[in-house]
Amino acid sequence: MTGLELCRMYYEQVGRPMLCEKFGEYMPRIAAGLVGEGSDCLGYDDEISRDHDFGPGFCIWLCSEDYKKIGAEMQKAYNALPKEFMGFAARRTSDRGDGRVGVMEINRFYRQFIGDEQPPKDLMRWLYLPEHKITAAISGQVFEDNLGEFSAVRNELLNYYPEDIRIKKIAARAAAMAQSGQYNYARCMRRGDTVAANIAVTEFIKNSLSMIYLLNKKYSPYYKWQFHGLKKMIGSRNFVLGDALMLIEQLSCAYNQSHAWEPPFEPGWNPYLNTDDKKVVLIEKICSLVIIELKKQGLTEGCDDFLESHTYNIMNRIQNEQLSRCHVTEG
Repeated sequence: MTGLELCRMYYEQVGRPMLCEKFGEYMPRIAAGLVGEGSDCLGYDDEISRDHDFGPGFCIWLCSEDYKKIGAEMQKAYNALPKEFMGFAARRTSDRGDGRVGVMEINRFYRQFIGDEQPPKDLMRWLYLPEHKITAAISGQVFEDNLGEFSAVRNELLNYYPEDIRIKKIAARAAAMAQSGQYNYARCMRRGDTVAANIAVTEFIKNSLSMIYLLNKKYSPYYKWQFHGLKKMIGSRNFVLGDALMLIEQLSCAYNQSHAWEPPFEPGWNPYLNTDDKKVVLIEKICSLVIIELKKQGLTEGCDDFLESHTYNIMNRIQNEQLSRCHVTEG
């Protein structure tokens, strides 16, 4: 049983009956569910993740007016609910996991993830919102929301980024992939600096995963769940760049390629396209697949193998003047 399934059953069998009995007149105005940070909200929890912030529990969201009237009283009633349920022990709360369940005011809940504009109205606010925070705000499930105030913000976020924001972020990821993977990895290896080269590969992987999310119009979760989240999407309808994702996994497992950078080199040897280096080959294949998808989505018509060259085409697709003037790496 997943944490989300456990929490839903706990709400339906324990929480909701209590709310109906003690706060019946407010039931048409209560929203309840499990949303926020944590692997259980993403549906990624397993045996390993049960060591903290796991167990029976749920969120109750109230509008500002109701929270002022009954928030403290309802929290007291929530605290009095049975701690164990269906053989599962009481929820284990870590030092930083307090406040993930219980009674919350709607605006305050969203403020911790997306700030005071709920949802954001300004494109520049959208540009700089931490993506994993948006993911947390739309994670999990809403078990019920009769008033609709909580779900109204959630549904706007679920509509995904405004298209200009998505395009701007794609341009930034393309620039970062080119800089870290297609350029700096080789330069670091030529210097014999394997530490810097590994950092470059890590940056390339991070930005490549983000690019795949953007090209699939999905928000990226917290970094440790990025690859896992994409793997779960493989095989789903309209998912793109599954082949690139598998190459990224191969790249992450590739061993030290220092032997490929030892002279002598053949005449005409290209130091930026050293095909004796397995990581270089994988990086180029990933970038090639990304460029193909960029073309399919009408974001570039360029023919260059270097992703940096496509950023200008991508930026030219942005309609908003302020966004189009931003540096390519912003966002």
